[in-house]
Amino acid sequence: MPPRPRAVLAAAALLATALLAATGCAAADALQQGPAAAPAGGAPALTFATADRLPAPDLAGEDLDGTPQSLAALRGHVVVLNIWGSWCGPCRAEADGLQRVHTETETQGVRFLGIDTKDPQPGPARTFVRDHGLTYPSLYDPKGTLVRTLPPRTVNVQALPATLVIDRAGRIAAAIAAPVTPEQLRAVLDPITAEAATP
Repeated sequence: MPPRPRAVLAAAALLATALLAATGCAAADALQQGPAAAPAGGAPALTFATADRLPAPDLAGEDLDGTPQSLAALRGHVVVLNIWGSWCGPCRAEADGLQRVHTETETQGVRFLGIDTKDPQPGPARTFVRDHGLTYPSLYDPKGTLVRTLPPRTVNVQALPATLVIDRAGRIAAAIAAPVTPEQLRAVLDPITAEAATP
């Protein structure tokens, strides 16, 4: 005799609860949750304990103007790495705020680097940069090759925008997998900027 619908639903609920508990524990072991409550319009951030920070990949290539850029050249600085596309509405929504934080923190030694991904031609991306007054460079990544080298636990390559904060030793210190507000970015960025400059 086939199981009753209520019994099937109850079993499914128990299984879902067990899976959520297991994955939640695994994530808690590896990550420290960032700010408990993100500002309105922001997304929760994941901040990584120093011992759990993964090295950022050696991202390198040409920017939208054909100038060579690399993450390695920024070693010794805290780096905000923002992944965006000109076709991405939420990317447009956060761009002005990113430029604002870039301007505010540049004298503190913070550097910004973008990755423009999955734009088949650089023209629309250049228009995006001009419209939002972005003064920091962005690597041109039309096929998503650079983005795919980032650790999966820090970036969902299927969803943009995403922002990583790289510490002075070149390790991924924080990840925000959604549009970020200036207030949230500063809340994540400032403690990392205040860290000692030793690896």
